[in-house]
Amino acid sequence: MTSLAMQYLKSMAMPVLNLATRRYVAGERVADAVDLAARAHYDGLGCTLCYWNDGTEDPQSVSSQYMSIVSAIGQHGLDGTLALKIPALWDREDEVARVVEAARQAGTHVMFDAHAADQSDVTLTYLERLGGQGLGLAIPGRWRRSLRDADRAIEAGAAIRVVKGQWPDPDAPGMDLREGYLTVIRHLAGRARFVSVATHDAPLAAQAMEILADAGTPFEQEFVFPLPIAAARREGARFGAAARLYIPYGEAWLPYSLKRALRNPRTFYWIARDMLGGDKLDLPPLPASTLGR
Repeated sequence: MTSLAMQYLKSMAMPVLNLATRRYVAGERVADAVDLAARAHYDGLGCTLCYWNDGTEDPQSVSSQYMSIVSAIGQHGLDGTLALKIPALWDREDEVARVVEAARQAGTHVMFDAHAADQSDVTLTYLERLGGQGLGLAIPGRWRRSLRDADRAIEAGAAIRVVKGQWPDPDAPGMDLREGYLTVIRHLAGRARFVSVATHDAPLAAQAMEILADAGTPFEQEFVFPLPIAAARREGARFGAAARLYIPYGEAWLPYSLKRALRNPRTFYWIARDMLGGDKLDLPPLPASTLGR
């Protein structure tokens, strides 16, 4: 594709992409995420806040956003966790340690998000060096290595968030997502310090929570904004499970980055589909008495 054609496509695509990504992030600023977190709190949900970088920022810029999240959680008295993406910090251990130390000083938990399978060793190494105090690790159910990763996280004393996972295992791309998820849950039951059941799949969430409850393992649910949560949350209510909402903000290069869209024309179909319809989480507005505080 010529440079001129690329510029032409960008000029047409950017307004559409910007409009579409507004459905998937709270906004561009941490204040936008905090506003949404306040509505979630009013609806009985904690929050996990994450800055979605655009893939080009230097580590210091991204860590500054993470610091802003830590500050905002404390300032607004939120039941909040920081979701940290180590690749967004260019795997810089000094920047990871700086953010973790600030979060620990503020009493804010940090959850290391999951990425591709080959990133896991770096993430686990930093987790082990930092110690598990106030830290957590997201573990996908779709990797063969996940049980070994879980053992290392348990040994470090970290909390664990179980997800289906975005990136497939290169050695087992056809792994059944639901069975893989439950395999990890069974491995954690009775052993993990704390587990976040992160899925919108209500029957799967129910099975996972039953396994953990039977083993006496503390757990909560976590949901990603803006997907609907009612069905899975009802399952959690049967166990008295707390729940939190994962709220991203920023440029949102996932799931609709311009580069990916230009490489894959089907992306524009997905964008149009999502813009024209589909289920979305609908949080209640804050009562007038809480506004302006």
